[in-house]
Amino acid sequence: MDRIEQLKKFIEQNPSDSFLKHALALEYIKLGDDEIARGLFEELLANDPGYVGSYYHLGKLFERNGNEQKAIEWYEKGMHMAKEKGEQHAFGELRGAWEELTF
Repeated sequence: MDRIEQLKKFIEQNPSDSFLKHALALEYIKLGDDEIARGLFEELLANDPGYVGSYYHLGKLFERNGNEQKAIEWYEKGMHMAKEKGEQHAFGELRGAWEELTF
């Protein structure tokens, strides 16, 4: 069974598992299917805004697709959440990506 099918099966059994949804979105990115990945990241963050790692990947996805303004918005949301949760490493990565686009 390929990874995508395996992850979908796990998500059926654990529909609120943000890690599985994040992993599935990353698999779609590897396949070059940014639209499905974007939808998964946006759904994940709507339901679990504290899942900080997804902000970076969603921002990078928008960057790759030429939508720098949306990337900046997601990096800013992620920085806010990372700061709120005390996740300094994630904050630093998000800030670095944000600075590349804003300076």
